[in-house]
Amino acid sequence: MDKSKDTNQQESSEKNKLKTGSVAVITALEKMGVEVIFGVQGGAIMPVYDALYDSEMKHVTMGHEQGAVHAADAYGIVSGNPGVCIATSGPGATNLITGLADANMDSDPVLALTGQVPTGFVGNDAFQECDTIGVSTPVTKANFFATDASTVGDVVSLAFLLASVGRQGPTLVDLPKDVTGGKTDWKFSIPEIPDHIQIPNRADQKIVESAAMELSNAKRPVILSGGGVIKGNASEELLEFVDLYEIPVVTTMPGIGSFPENHGLSLKTGGMHGTGYANMALTHCDVMLAIGTRFDDRLTGGIDTFAPMAKVIHIDIDPAEISKNIHADYELLGDAATVIKQMNKAMHPNPNSTEWLDKLQEWKAEYSMDYGDIVSDGKPRPQHIIEELCKATPEDTIVTTGVGQHQMWAMLYWTYTKPRTWVSSHGLGTMGYGLPAAIGARFAAREDQKVVCIDGDGSFLMTLQELSVAVREELDITVVVLNNAGIGMVRQWQDAFYSNRRMASEYPWIPDFAEIANAFGAKGFHLERIEDVKKVINAALEYKGPSVIDARIDSSENVFPMVPSGGANGLFALREEHLEEL
Repeated sequence: MDKSKDTNQQESSEKNKLKTGSVAVITALEKMGVEVIFGVQGGAIMPVYDALYDSEMKHVTMGHEQGAVHAADAYGIVSGNPGVCIATSGPGATNLITGLADANMDSDPVLALTGQVPTGFVGNDAFQECDTIGVSTPVTKANFFATDASTVGDVVSLAFLLASVGRQGPTLVDLPKDVTGGKTDWKFSIPEIPDHIQIPNRADQKIVESAAMELSNAKRPVILSGGGVIKGNASEELLEFVDLYEIPVVTTMPGIGSFPENHGLSLKTGGMHGTGYANMALTHCDVMLAIGTRFDDRLTGGIDTFAPMAKVIHIDIDPAEISKNIHADYELLGDAATVIKQMNKAMHPNPNSTEWLDKLQEWKAEYSMDYGDIVSDGKPRPQHIIEELCKATPEDTIVTTGVGQHQMWAMLYWTYTKPRTWVSSHGLGTMGYGLPAAIGARFAAREDQKVVCIDGDGSFLMTLQELSVAVREELDITVVVLNNAGIGMVRQWQDAFYSNRRMASEYPWIPDFAEIANAFGAKGFHLERIEDVKKVINAALEYKGPSVIDARIDSSENVFPMVPSGGANGLFALREEHLEEL
């Protein structure tokens, strides 16, 4: 018997059982439940794409890597599971950075996979090489440089897990080409959270009881509901708590949808462009229960003037956020839903706040969001357009936005009643977010759920190439461009604080977005007359595919209420002349 022949056959059989590092990457994603990936192909990531060829996961080829990461971000917001984006090395990776920074600021779960030159070339300035780990470290929750085909699958699984546990955020795995091309006998195993990562659940019971006593004795209580309520799936617990104890609710911008705005105790959103009555509640409350918020400057205005009389109870899953910006008198570290339940059990009696609730109703009447005439300079007002959009769509419609005046109008004049229906860029304020976010949201949404992107002409111009994706994928999304021929929020600030010196905020020429939509293969609509508002909105919504409404509005239209940067929330402008008094 020829033993050498048997040995060779055995070795050949074992080699045939081996898989590449790329197959391990794709298998890890499949085992972690990934269904959709957003990406752009390229040289160093090509081995991973080759393995993806045989996968049942849906790959959406985006027009630009920034579009891929924004789509993944929105997918994560709507679905609650990490969105996955993929790009090649060098410019592919650096084009992801803006979106990763955006997700990091807003605690959105995203996993980014980037190609990299072979490990032997790293540090030699090879073609399309960059220090992706170094560049992405400040804007990711965790990142990893894959070093071996036998471990790369585990690294990807762990990165996916870390994006979603505790305080959510973006993670990244950099994949050198020799690692993804290397051979391995790796088998999937369920990842475990490393021992050094501690994720709190229940808050200290003694502090809970003290906080509950403080809230029970409050005369002017308010709940500040942040994005952590949505991330922690705590909206039902919050609603039950509010109904039991009749405490009014202000939301942060990331917290929009965490509490239904058609509820009698909703004050909508507070902060720089929040409602006047929300800001009055924040200013005059005596006890504030803040849940899942980082108290950013767009919410607080001047730190010294924010809720100056309030005892602050702060619930958060991240200890770094508690007392970082606003001192917390009661620090409740833990999962939002769990800690709200703890507070619920500890509350006794109900706050005696009848006079406070009556006062809030007075403020609602005094500082109403009534904007007057629905026409400005012969054109439909943006507030009216958004109200009509809201009326024409189901209450679970998902709204995505870019950043600017249109974002604030969408925040103020749409009524949000469900979590995960508001998808926007908050902390980083990324123009161009809206359209790729609508694409990501569409893939995460139910088939019968509407997706509407409310955009501005400035934001839309930054990422409109993603219309090609919406057309190619036959996505039913409706884009409404509130077109004021400029960067409206910058122009508004220049008028208010820079003596009307408008520099680089007005566009002397703007393209016809309806015609651009038609050229892409979408359906374009023009909207310039008040009598056409309902007709055009309904036609765009009824179109089964991507549609774009180019809504021409008065370029002098401003967003109010407005609190000057660093100002006191209780001193807000309802009209332009009020700014001179602040």
